[in-house]
Amino acid sequence: MKYIDEYRDRELVSNLAEKIASVANRQVALMEVCGGHTWAMQKFGIPSLLPSNVKLMSGPGCPVCVTGKGFIDHVVALSRREDVIVTTFGDLMRVPGSSSSLEKEKSRGADIRLVYSVLDALDIARENPSKKVVFPGIGFETTAPGTAAGIKNAAAENIENFFVLSSHKVMPPAMGTLIDEGVKIDGYIAPGHVSTITGSGIYRDIPQKYGVGCVISGFEPVDILQSVYMLLRQINKGRFCVEIQYKRVVKPEGNKIALKMMEEVFELRDDWWRGFGVIPFSGMGIGEKFARFDAEKMIEAEVEKTVEDKGCICGEILKGLKRPDECPLFGKVCNTVNPVGACMVSHEGACNAYYRFNS
Repeated sequence: MKYIDEYRDRELVSNLAEKIASVANRQVALMEVCGGHTWAMQKFGIPSLLPSNVKLMSGPGCPVCVTGKGFIDHVVALSRREDVIVTTFGDLMRVPGSSSSLEKEKSRGADIRLVYSVLDALDIARENPSKKVVFPGIGFETTAPGTAAGIKNAAAENIENFFVLSSHKVMPPAMGTLIDEGVKIDGYIAPGHVSTITGSGIYRDIPQKYGVGCVISGFEPVDILQSVYMLLRQINKGRFCVEIQYKRVVKPEGNKIALKMMEEVFELRDDWWRGFGVIPFSGMGIGEKFARFDAEKMIEAEVEKTVEDKGCICGEILKGLKRPDECPLFGKVCNTVNPVGACMVSHEGACNAYYRFNS
């Protein structure tokens, strides 16, 4: 199969592993900041193909994981209103809030409906004009254009009962924050899907300001190993830049139409990340032009005080400071059937991937 078989070729994988071993001349720590990469690395056993002095770290690449409990509590509070229908992607259903989750609220009678896109949420709004239909917008630059398109469509059709609660985030500020906080990172395996939208320019400050290279990678074994090799070559030469390994999909300029749509609908704001706290200019709030679709501004909700989990180290895992198997709850009280922390819920979460492929 084109773009699959050739990127899983045994000989190519073996050759790349040998090349990596030949240039890995010191201890290095490389961080992937995409949940898709975390899943692929564990699924294909990539760490086992690398020399012991090349360490892979999972970073804040899972959108469900970095979304704070306060946001979940807000969505739960909205779902408890009789005049609200919450429309959401499935992976948000099981993320624990302080005392509940959307899954639990649905079992108690809340009108919460699974959708595959924001367009489904718009259909539900059209069909239920007497209800306020809320779509929780989560994810990075990959999913934000879809949310922006939904808001623009609602404006064009004058659908007055459609609202978005935005928790959309941008990745580079978190990447810089990790280095500012002293996390040892020698190179970033940069996200492929995000970069399809943004292009490569958004990472330019990382090599320029921090002397840390970035390679935008695909998701197959050959992609990831080639990206590791490219980063090691940058490190050995002492010349750091942004490179695109995933050239069959990612262009330097990104998707100009999607970028323009996001710029029109959203504005950058400070935002809260699990494990990090507030990171300046890391979130996408709905701009004034489309404020009438902002659930945060337009719908009152009694949001409970946020209470963090005891024992869960999801925040440290998202910063690359701990591995999932170093959590005292991992595989015991916290598993894919009963997730205590957000990192165990989504397939893009490090705990979920480690549990599935290493337990």
